[in-house]
Amino acid sequence: MNESLVIIVLLVSIFGFLGAGVWVGLTLSGCAWLTMALFSSRPAGDAMSLTIWGASSSWTLTALPLFLWMGEILFRSRLSTDLFRGLAPWLNRLPGKLLHTNIIGCAIFAAVSGSSAATCATIGKMTIPELKRRGYPDDQVLGTLAGAGTLGLLIPPSIIMIVYGVAANVSISRLFIAGVIPGILLAGLFMGYIIVWSLLHPGAIPSEQNTMNFRQKIAESRYLIPVVLLIVAVLGSIYTGIATATEAAAVGVVGSLILSSVQGSMSWATFKESLLGATRLYCMIALILAGAQFLTLAMGYIGLPRALAEWIASLGLSQFGLVMALMVFFIILGCFLDGISMVVLTIGVLLPTVQAAGLDLVWFGIFLIFVIEMAQITPPVGFNLFVLSGMTKKELPYIARVSMPMFFLMIVGVMMIYWLPDLVLWLPQNVR
Repeated sequence: MNESLVIIVLLVSIFGFLGAGVWVGLTLSGCAWLTMALFSSRPAGDAMSLTIWGASSSWTLTALPLFLWMGEILFRSRLSTDLFRGLAPWLNRLPGKLLHTNIIGCAIFAAVSGSSAATCATIGKMTIPELKRRGYPDDQVLGTLAGAGTLGLLIPPSIIMIVYGVAANVSISRLFIAGVIPGILLAGLFMGYIIVWSLLHPGAIPSEQNTMNFRQKIAESRYLIPVVLLIVAVLGSIYTGIATATEAAAVGVVGSLILSSVQGSMSWATFKESLLGATRLYCMIALILAGAQFLTLAMGYIGLPRALAEWIASLGLSQFGLVMALMVFFIILGCFLDGISMVVLTIGVLLPTVQAAGLDLVWFGIFLIFVIEMAQITPPVGFNLFVLSGMTKKELPYIARVSMPMFFLMIVGVMMIYWLPDLVLWLPQNVR
C-alpha cells in the first residue's frame, strides 16, 4: 500500500470537510469511512457502528459530562465574587498587587472547573471591571487573564486530561495527580512575570489603600471557604483512594449544587440552564471522540500509524528533538483546531512513536496539555482569545499580542518539565 497516497487522501478529506464547515466529529467519521472504503477490505459501516458504540458507552467517559455540569453550575453561582473578596486583602503588598487575582483566582477556579474557557470567563467577569475601575493597565489585565485561564486545562480536574486518558488508555487519576505540581509551577511563572513587570513599570500599578488589619483580612478570607471545601471534596476523594475520577465528578456535581443552593443562586431556571449547557457541550465532545475512535481504527487497519512512526524514527531525532518537533507541530495545529480535536486527531498516530522514544505516557499527557494551553491563546482558533474578545469587545489581534508573554512562559514551563521530569512524575509515583 502507498502510505503517501493514504496520507494525501486523509489530509485532503479532513481539511476539505473542515473548510466546508462540517462538524469536527462528522469530519473524522467521514474521513475514517472513506479511508476504510478505499484502502481496507473490512466493511466500513460495520466497523463504524461497533466503534462509535464502544466509544460512546465507555464508563470512564462518564466523568466528562459530570465535570462539565459542575463547571456550568459554578459558572452561574456567586463563586467568582466571593473569590475576589477573599483574595484581594492579601495581595496589596505584593508587586503587581491585585493583578495577581487573575492568576490565583484562575488557579483556584481551575481546581473545580476543568475548563479553560469557563475559568477565563468566570474570573474575567469579576476581575476585568474591578481592575479597570481601580486603574490597572488593560494590556496586563487581559494578557495575564488569557494566560491564567489556561490553567483550567492543567490543574485537575481537567476535561482534556479525561479525553487524553480515555484516548491513550492512561489512568485519569494518575494524570490528575501529575498535573498538580506543573499547574502550581505555571501559576508561579505567571506571578513571577507580574512581579518583574511591576518592578520595571512602577508607575503603571495604582496605589491601593489597604486599611485592613490582620483580623479583618482573616474575616474576609471566610469567602474562600466554600470553594476550598469543594476542592477538598473532589480532589481529596481521588487522592485518598476513596473515589475514582468518575465518582469524584459526581461528588463535585453534588457539592456544586449544594454550594449554589446555600448561596441562593440556585433556581429551577438555573438548574435547567446548567444541565442543558453541559449536555450541549458534552454532545459536541462525544461526537468528536466517537469520530476519532473510528478514525484511529481505520488507520490501524491500513497500517498508517506504524508507517508514520517508522518515518519519524527514520529522521533520527533524539528524544529532545522529538519533543521540540512535537511542540512546534501542536502549536501550528492549535492555530486551526481546538484542544480536544488536537488530542483525538493525533493521539492514535503519535502514541507508538512516543512510546518508542521512551517517553512516559503520563508525562506526555502533561506535555500535551502544556502545548494545548499555548493553542488557547494563539489565533485564529484561540478559545480564551474568543472569550475575552466577546467580554471586552477588544480586537482579537490585540488580545493575542498582550498574551504573548504568557505564551513564552509556557514554553519555559515545557523546558522545565522536560529537563526535570520528576516535576510531573514524582506525585503519581508516590501517591497511591
